Amino acid sequence: MLLPTPVDGLSVVQRLQRADERGFLERLFCADELALLLGDRRVLQVNRTLTLRTGTVRGLHYQKPPHAECKLVGCLRGSVFDVAVDLRASSPTFLQWHAEVLSAANMRGLWIPEGFAHGFQTLEPDCELFYLHTAAYSSGFESGLNARDSRLAIQWPLPIELLSARDEALPMLERDFEGLEP
Repeated sequence: MLLPTPVDGLSVVQRLQRADERGFLERLFCADELALLLGDRRVLQVNRTLTLRTGTVRGLHYQKPPHAECKLVGCLRGSVFDVAVDLRASSPTFLQWHAEVLSAANMRGLWIPEGFAHGFQTLEPDCELFYLHTAAYSSGFESGLNARDSRLAIQWPLPIELLSARDEALPMLERDFEGLEP
């Protein structure tokens, strides 16, 4: 089931479980069910992360055109405060961010279109996430924003306990940043 958010193009994907005495089955991805979001794109890469420590922030990452990607992110273990920031130059929600708590319990995912930066903060230890990407990782086109950027004013629910050296070194937005073009 797809649920809209206040940020243009960003959607919550609500997964459903079918359970019985054996346990459950949960569909993580179905191209037919996500056809409205996928359009003519296809999933090219699947990644998984494990983040050990509560309060850790990963991100805010994105890939620049022509390797921009859509992502479907979901949580398989633990819970995270998952954030997407609209960087699309022509978007009515340019530089707005939206967050959802994604958890194993609530079975929610976040569909993140091209032109968004993405990151998350762990709300408990041992958080495991999956990512479905519509573009393969391309190191020459990776970029990101600093999670502490005051211009974004992301209200992380916990103090940032751990940020990788790479993520700590990500730049703050320049005052003249005009956004990403497709």
